[in-house]
Amino acid sequence: MRYRVRHVTLYAYAKPVDLASHMLHLTPRVLPWQAVRSASLRATPMPSRVTGSEDHFGNHTTLMFLDLPHKSFEVTVEAEVDVDVPPPPPAAATPPWEQVVAGLRAGARGVSWQAAEFTFDSPLAPADRAAGLYARHSFPPGRPVLAGLLDLNARIRRDFAFRTDVTTIVTPVARVLAQRAGVCQDFTHVMVAGLRALGLPARYVSGYLRTRPPPGQVARRGADQSHAWVGAWLGPEHGWIDLDPTNDLVVRDEHVVLAWGRDYGDISPVRGVILGGGEHTVKVAVDLEPVVAAGAT
Repeated sequence: MRYRVRHVTLYAYAKPVDLASHMLHLTPRVLPWQAVRSASLRATPMPSRVTGSEDHFGNHTTLMFLDLPHKSFEVTVEAEVDVDVPPPPPAAATPPWEQVVAGLRAGARGVSWQAAEFTFDSPLAPADRAAGLYARHSFPPGRPVLAGLLDLNARIRRDFAFRTDVTTIVTPVARVLAQRAGVCQDFTHVMVAGLRALGLPARYVSGYLRTRPPPGQVARRGADQSHAWVGAWLGPEHGWIDLDPTNDLVVRDEHVVLAWGRDYGDISPVRGVILGGGEHTVKVAVDLEPVVAAGAT
């Protein structure tokens, strides 16, 4: 599937910002199953310096420095991306989850540090005991790891209510578990924390999800949103699989990957340091439109 992405972020400040330095994770990631045909990023006001690089996790980052006073900062990214995620293996063909954990702990052949590092705590997705107890119900002894992951993915969709007014970007996993409500970021953190508590690698993935308007209605411009989901390790034979607990989906061709890290803090779309500004507001508008099937002419 080919998508055209447009993502606009606008910060408005109560007072002028004298100096600003921003780090952006807004360029879609190039992957074996995701080809970035084009990508452009522009900002207003124009930064005095822009540099691009890769972070520790291999995500593309853009650094912007602004040295003139400004009362607003707008960033727009436009990209065209082909997505063709291969189907997952049959759940029964994946190893028991305990075998995956044991292989990681023993440094078994074929296990890379890129998987092992995602078993450790992070600030927003610690190996929380309560999250581990919640996840453990999906992983009885000997269960194939993918079967457990699919069950946990479905349980979070069933047990948690989607509400935009009960959490912030720093709400602890323990509170989300207690209130059983939140948004995609919260559900992703709960699942990641629960898997890590069991010793299974899990990473936080950011990007976009294709949405559809109600029957008979036209999609509203800018109405789509950034999204978050979970990357989980199935062992060295099968590698990673992405799961969307907000919607109980196995990620295939309706998600576009921006970046991944330990939690939201590693890959927030825009973060930085400013001098001045006072209070501020932020508005985000996202459009994700299918263009043509990948490979079509």
